[in-house]
Amino acid sequence: MKTKDNKINLKDLQMDELKTFLKSIDEPVFRGKQIFHWLYGGGAEGRPGGVHSFDEMTNLPKTLRQKLTETADTGLLTPIKVQISKVDGTRKYLFGLKDGNAIESVFMKYKYGNSICVSSQAGCRMGCKFCASGMDGLRRNLTAGEMIEQLLAAERDTGEKINHVVVMGTGEPFDNYENLAGFIRLLHEPLGLNLSMRNITVSTCGLVPMIECFAEEFPQVNLAISLHAPNDEIRGEMMPVSKAYPMDVLLEACRAYTKKTSRRITFEYTLVKGVNDGASHGEELAQRLKGMLCHVNLIPLNQVEETGLFTTEKKAAEAFRQILEKRGIPATIRRELGDDIDGACGQLRLGVINGGQEL
Repeated sequence: MKTKDNKINLKDLQMDELKTFLKSIDEPVFRGKQIFHWLYGGGAEGRPGGVHSFDEMTNLPKTLRQKLTETADTGLLTPIKVQISKVDGTRKYLFGLKDGNAIESVFMKYKYGNSICVSSQAGCRMGCKFCASGMDGLRRNLTAGEMIEQLLAAERDTGEKINHVVVMGTGEPFDNYENLAGFIRLLHEPLGLNLSMRNITVSTCGLVPMIECFAEEFPQVNLAISLHAPNDEIRGEMMPVSKAYPMDVLLEACRAYTKKTSRRITFEYTLVKGVNDGASHGEELAQRLKGMLCHVNLIPLNQVEETGLFTTEKKAAEAFRQILEKRGIPATIRRELGDDIDGACGQLRLGVINGGQEL
């Protein structure tokens, strides 16, 4: 993607594409490795989040740095706002995009390391009833560079490396599959962040055709399915995508996925009081998932004022979990981080800055 001044965002480029770009400006391709190190935090100093400008790439000739300044961009995202949870230290970032839109990302600390939840689109067109992300619809897809820069910006802000990535922010990742694929490859690039595929999780509301593509291209990446209901009647009310891909079709694709990859699927199930959290719902869900290589992640609803929906009490959530466990379906209740800053699951939103004008 080019900026408004017609410059190439180098963070959108894979290594082979960066080499092609270097050839186009009459520079040797071996410089690509050096540039990758600087962009992604390797460099001479090994700084988290990489450098801000080409002038900081001190092992590149001055003439090359000048060429890069004239023709390319480092694709930096600068936080407009950073909120820090007083409860658990989670950080929510509001990033302004070049076109006047704004997206949110969340940095979380766990015992196993640092994790970031990134957005894949500015807005979302899936229309899930309980989620804030799609309330203003879809503005546009994010590029691979805009996705990876969310991680790098958080590293620069915290001074800490991030070793786990979840694509669960605003947007439906499989609705932006090409850029999602580029993002995953950039995360895994040995000369860049060199992140293990097993440390990446992608969540989808269930775009069935893309599940097969994902199994073929990224069998080691973790897949999470936003299910949120035990049947089509309830799911159709909560998630319009269910009308295009009913649960029988979705679960058949999930079984094919586990057979092909031998990887366990995580089913995300948001518990909404009086809607999908009863004992009968738990029994029905257990029957649906019987025999599948899966895990159910129960998420007591993180309330969004506009939806009019309410969260399930802890006692009811635990009872639901026990129903699944007794019927052989592994289940846990997610520990939510960042709830006090509206940074938990389903609470991230699309923003607009400067009246939507380009920056």
